Amino acid sequence: MDYKSSLIQDGNPMENLEKQLICPICLEMFTKPVVILPCQHNLCRKCANDIFQAANPYWTNRSGSVSVSGGRFRCPSCRHEVIMDRHGVYGLQRNLLVENIIDIYKQECSSRPLQKGSHPMCKEHEDEKINIYCLTCEVPTCSMCKVFGAHQACEVAPLQSVFQGQKTELSNCISMLVAGNDRVQTIITQLEDSCRVTKENSHQVKEELSRKFDALYAILDEKKSELLQRITQEQEEKLSFIEALIQQYREQLDKSTKLVETAIQSLDEPGGAIFLLSSKKLIKSIVEASKGCQLGKTEQGFENMDYFTLDLEHIADTLRAINFGTDEEEEEFFEEEDQEEEESTEGKEEGKKFTYLHSFIHSFIHSFIPQERETQTVCKVLCWTLGMMPIWAHVPTMWF
Repeated sequence: MDYKSSLIQDGNPMENLEKQLICPICLEMFTKPVVILPCQHNLCRKCANDIFQAANPYWTNRSGSVSVSGGRFRCPSCRHEVIMDRHGVYGLQRNLLVENIIDIYKQECSSRPLQKGSHPMCKEHEDEKINIYCLTCEVPTCSMCKVFGAHQACEVAPLQSVFQGQKTELSNCISMLVAGNDRVQTIITQLEDSCRVTKENSHQVKEELSRKFDALYAILDEKKSELLQRITQEQEEKLSFIEALIQQYREQLDKSTKLVETAIQSLDEPGGAIFLLSSKKLIKSIVEASKGCQLGKTEQGFENMDYFTLDLEHIADTLRAINFGTDEEEEEFFEEEDQEEEESTEGKEEGKKFTYLHSFIHSFIHSFIPQERETQTVCKVLCWTLGMMPIWAHVPTMWF
C-alpha cells in the first residue's frame, strides 16, 4: 500500500489512513490478526476464514473432524486464486506492520477530541446527533424525533445494536456472494475444460477419419494403376500385332513393286528369245506374289476396348452412403452381406448339380441317338417325366 502518496494528496491524512485500513470483506477497520495474501492484499483472518469455509464446506480447521489436504481461495479484491495448504487460512502470514499501524491509529484517534461534523446530524433537529434507529421506518434518527417528531409511534432501538446487526448481515451477504462467485468461477473452469476436451476429441476423430479416407484413396489409386496397366498392356499387344501386319504388308508391297518394275522392263524387251528366257519365271513369281497377298488381317472390332468398361454405380452408391453409424448397424450390414454370399454359393452349387446331371443324361441318350435335335427332344421329355424340369432352365443352349 502506498500510504504516503495518499496521505499527501488528502487534506485529512487520518481520514485517508482509515480508508486504507478497511477490510474489503466486512468494510470495517481490520480486526487483528490481519493476514496478507500472496497478491499483497490484506484481510481480517476471521473474514478470510468465513469465505474459505463457505467455498470449501468439507474443510474444517484446527478442532474440526474432517480435513483434506487444502483448498482454494480467491482474493475478494483482485480475484487472484490462492492454493491453501492443510492449515487453510491459518497458514497465511500475518501482516504485523498493518496491525501496528492500526494500533497507532486507534491510539491517535482516542487522544483526539471529536471534531464537530464528524457525526451525522438529524435533518429535522440540526443540533441533535443521530443516535437511534427506527425499526418501523428502517431509518436512523435522533431522540428528539422519537419524543416530539415523526417517529413518536414507531419502535426504535439503540443505534449501536442495529449497527452491529446490519454489519454482520452485510458481512454474511458479502461472504455468501464471494462464495457464489467462487462457485460460478468453478463452473466456468469446468466449462472451459469441457470446451478444451471437446476440441481435443474432435481433432482426434478428424485425424482418424482422415487416416481411413487416406487408406481408401490408396486402395483406389492402387486399383486404378493396376487397371490402367492392364489396358496399357492390351493396347501394346494390339499395337504390336497391327504394326507387325503393317510391316508384312509393306514388305509384300515392296516385293510386288519390284516385280512390277521387272515385268515392265521385260515387256520393253524387243528380242523374243531374251523375253522368253525370263518371262516364264517372272510370271510364276507374279502368281506366287499374288497368292502371298492373303496375309493376316484384324478381326472386326479388333480395335474395340469396350470390354474394359467398369460399372461403378453400385460402388459410388456405397460411397455416398458412408456415414457415421453405431456398431449395431455395422453388424447388421455385415450379417446381410454374409447371408447374400451364402445364398449365392448355394445357388452356384445347385446349378453345378443340375449341369452335371444334364450332362450325364445328354451323354447317355446321345450314345443311342446320334442326332443332336432328337437328343435334345428326348432329354426334355425325360426331364419332364422325372419331374426335373427345373434342370432344363439351367442347361446352356450352346449344348444343343
